[in-house]
Amino acid sequence: MNKIKYIFLIVLVAIATTSCRKTLELAPEDFYGDGNFWKNESQVSNFMVGLHKQFRDNQFMFLRLGEMRGGGFSNVDRQNTSLNELTIINQAIEETSSGVSGWAGFYNPILQLNLFIQKVEPAVFLTTEKKDYLLGQAYAMRAFYYFHLLRTYGGVPLVLEPEVLQGATDAVVLRKARSTEAEVLAAVKADVNKAVTLFGTASTPVDKSQWNPQAALMLKGEVFLWSAKVYNTTADLAEAKSALNAISGPALQPNFTDAFSYGKKNNNEIILAIRFRVGEAEMNNYATFLYQTFNFDNLHYKDSSGSGSTLVDPLNIAATNSMQIIQRYGYTFELFQSYDLADKRRNATFYDYYKVDKTTTPVTVTVRNTALVKFLGIIDANKRYFSDDWPVYREADRLLMLAEITNAEGGDPTQYIKAIRDRAFANADPTPFVNGSQDANELAIFEERSKEFVYEGKRWYDIRRMKFAGEPLVYISANQPYGVLDKATQGYKILWPIESSIWTNDPLVDQTPGYTTSKPK
Repeated sequence: MNKIKYIFLIVLVAIATTSCRKTLELAPEDFYGDGNFWKNESQVSNFMVGLHKQFRDNQFMFLRLGEMRGGGFSNVDRQNTSLNELTIINQAIEETSSGVSGWAGFYNPILQLNLFIQKVEPAVFLTTEKKDYLLGQAYAMRAFYYFHLLRTYGGVPLVLEPEVLQGATDAVVLRKARSTEAEVLAAVKADVNKAVTLFGTASTPVDKSQWNPQAALMLKGEVFLWSAKVYNTTADLAEAKSALNAISGPALQPNFTDAFSYGKKNNNEIILAIRFRVGEAEMNNYATFLYQTFNFDNLHYKDSSGSGSTLVDPLNIAATNSMQIIQRYGYTFELFQSYDLADKRRNATFYDYYKVDKTTTPVTVTVRNTALVKFLGIIDANKRYFSDDWPVYREADRLLMLAEITNAEGGDPTQYIKAIRDRAFANADPTPFVNGSQDANELAIFEERSKEFVYEGKRWYDIRRMKFAGEPLVYISANQPYGVLDKATQGYKILWPIESSIWTNDPLVDQTPGYTTSKPK
């Protein structure tokens, strides 16, 4: 359990807040700072802001865990650069190259949340309404972190108390073995149910950059849908459906791009988003999904026929504020080609371009590539900032989860899929969805999810959860085109390995089943 015992010892370090809020100033009277903190509402509220700042810092890890292994990322360099994280993209993770280390870094925020819960629950200086809302945020956020850990590693150490504050400062005492998947799932369910109860009938704030009642219901819907389909607890379908149907108010934006536009933060489609803003923070690593002008300008055409002039920075990214622009990640060109030409999501998500050899007849396309433009940000004072918000949950996700639940129940998911496609095709859908078999419907729902949620960290979890002929889409099959793992030889890789360095600090932790290297005896 790499670093956990050390994190216990620094659990009260100051958390940097966003630039619009004052940084927490902890001047401890003793080692942990208890003597002059947790005394008033301002301190508690600012600590919660800091927890959300940590949440924002993990945006790219959420993407890495939730999408990179899903089959949409390319392992082919198309701009004379080296691509990042091919170990993950190529399904080449092993205990010696785990792709992600230190339990994805999630125990640091989890321990901060544990501390927050312990200190706020007995607080007498908060009104009941304020206390319940803040604790609802904490329990929802902790459930979200553990839900990622469950879907990544299976069983993980369950740490639900800040033991260091109870005198457990010895490293041996702080060691903890992995709980079972069932135990982790039960803890996630308990936390999200607690969050929903604590939020009660509280209204969702206009600013949706922090956890809120509707976001907790979305998380509950996703958790119970996962439980029903991955662990075959069929009764949980009804729980998932009830949670999602309890959400009222959100609505699809008329145009797909409006859901992500910098000028439309907190729009009606958003349920929860990680906030980025000019002068505050930019989306980490987004610049590595774009072209480098050095290897792009005057070398590519917008049309694969090579017609017209060569392109010179058509997306105006050379004016970027500070980030180095170079393509270290790319989506497969096949994903771009899977969109219908009339699908508005196609060009709102990708900018396609081509390198063409005109010495042949007909001309030969030597490079087909795309830049990701879905979260391209804004030009401000002649500089580009990648500061669009990153949705955690939005109305389109709610509708497609309801479609999936309805299909699993043997019903007709047309109303939900139609809403998504009507927006995508501006109410001129050339091939409307027609209710079919359960397997055909499942693939149709996945097709919409794969086009709707590019760069939103969902595709790997989707192919693990969604099924065809009784098998998860993650497994290679002649009957469905989305598999990335051979079940017979790679089935164990649906869960990630832990690196051997964890055993050095936490010998109670076992390796993820299926990986060949075991911990030293």
